[in-house]
Amino acid sequence: MEKKDSKSLLKEPVSSYGNYTYADYLTWDMEEMVELIKGKVFKKAAAAPKRIHQSLAGTLYTEFHLFLKGKKCQAYIAPFDVRLPVNSKKDDKIFTVVQPDICVVCDMEKLDDRGCIGAPDLVVEVLSPGNKQLELQNKYEVYEEAGVKEYWLMDPEGQTLLIYRLIQGHYQPTRLMTSGDTAKSLAIVGFELDLEVFFAEIN
Repeated sequence: MEKKDSKSLLKEPVSSYGNYTYADYLTWDMEEMVELIKGKVFKKAAAAPKRIHQSLAGTLYTEFHLFLKGKKCQAYIAPFDVRLPVNSKKDDKIFTVVQPDICVVCDMEKLDDRGCIGAPDLVVEVLSPGNKQLELQNKYEVYEEAGVKEYWLMDPEGQTLLIYRLIQGHYQPTRLMTSGDTAKSLAIVGFELDLEVFFAEIN
């Protein structure tokens, strides 16, 4: 396949997407951060994330990192490639490569020098005006299909958290949580987040 830069890729009509693989992704000279979802190319965001987005992601990553110290699981923050293979782990057979804002991986065999191959145990996506459709629809589907045990959606402006938990192969949502609630992870046993304290630190 002819090598393409980010501008030419992102100008193509959506209908032409669907055939790109991780092998293609590795050859691209990207100016923007992009993700590959079922062979289609998506911008990670239309512009650099807002400061509050970065503040929230960084603070939450720190919470996970400190909690996991000395434990078998590891937390990673974007940019960090997560490849989600379906039938084969070969580069030219992988059609989904995403960069969650935060992910936690407990199976060290899934980690290599290029990131993670296979479903993390938990992913966090921080909502922003430019990414809500991508997170709510496309990523929901690939995370569920790949077997990500827990999918956290955080809204820094609304100061809310919704957790999807994988139960018998399908996501079940918690109620919408906000300041005053304590979020508890079932995938990362023992991890709790006091949302009132957490959101008070985001400014």
